[in-house]
Amino acid sequence: MTDYAIGDIQGCYDRLRDVLAKVDFSPSRDRLWVAGDLINRGPSSLETLRYIESLGDAAVVVLGNHDLHLLAVALGGHSPKRKDTLHDILDAPDHDRLIQWLRQQHLCVHDAGRNLVMAHAGLPHIWSVEQAVACAREVEAVIRDDQAGEYFSQMYGNQPEAWCDTLTGMDRWRVITNYFTRMRFIASDGRLELATKESADQAPEGYAPWFTYPRQDDVKVVFGHWAALEGNTGSDRFIGLDTGCVWGGALTMMNLDTGEKIHCDCG
Repeated sequence: MTDYAIGDIQGCYDRLRDVLAKVDFSPSRDRLWVAGDLINRGPSSLETLRYIESLGDAAVVVLGNHDLHLLAVALGGHSPKRKDTLHDILDAPDHDRLIQWLRQQHLCVHDAGRNLVMAHAGLPHIWSVEQAVACAREVEAVIRDDQAGEYFSQMYGNQPEAWCDTLTGMDRWRVITNYFTRMRFIASDGRLELATKESADQAPEGYAPWFTYPRQDDVKVVFGHWAALEGNTGSDRFIGLDTGCVWGGALTMMNLDTGEKIHCDCG
């Protein structure tokens, strides 16, 4: 069995199948770790979602901001945005099943044997792995709850801008969600700067890329979300896999056993 991790697919189903074909991927033998943003902006969100769901236990999935946006539209009363490509999912006959499947996915996955964490935007330095997993499980339980619509109706927003142990309710869940699905630049005290989407060397004053801060462990982190990095973090332990497929870049997949990266040109 080989485990592969892949960056933001964003509905680029044909490119997904192309890159899987390069390694002769078989769900009966291999596993695919998906670093969030399975859907949206690309041309084939429905086909992508159906395929990943069909993999069953051969898929290890974390939710990205675009995946949560679909759930916010489906459950939280929000309207699709002008550039969204979600209508095929929302109108599909298997819509309910796909939405329920998406709600069962994680915000953070920890493989202790590999000393590896996968989260869509990354792992903030202010949290240990154990704290991050606990925070993820807390919000995952909310997403799976019968009252999830209330969470999704209030999910959007940049406040609070930093974690505090005493936060409760929606403020607590929103900032956890933002760390896992929207984080790029962060301050040393954990404050998030969520407006800037440029490359790592264009950090706003007082902030830096989240992966540049020292950690008290040696865990490796697989993440997506930040296409402007083009996969470059300057560190072997922070593995960025979003290389901008939906923007004409490439779809990148990595063999988690060997570290080899496999690319499919999306231009």
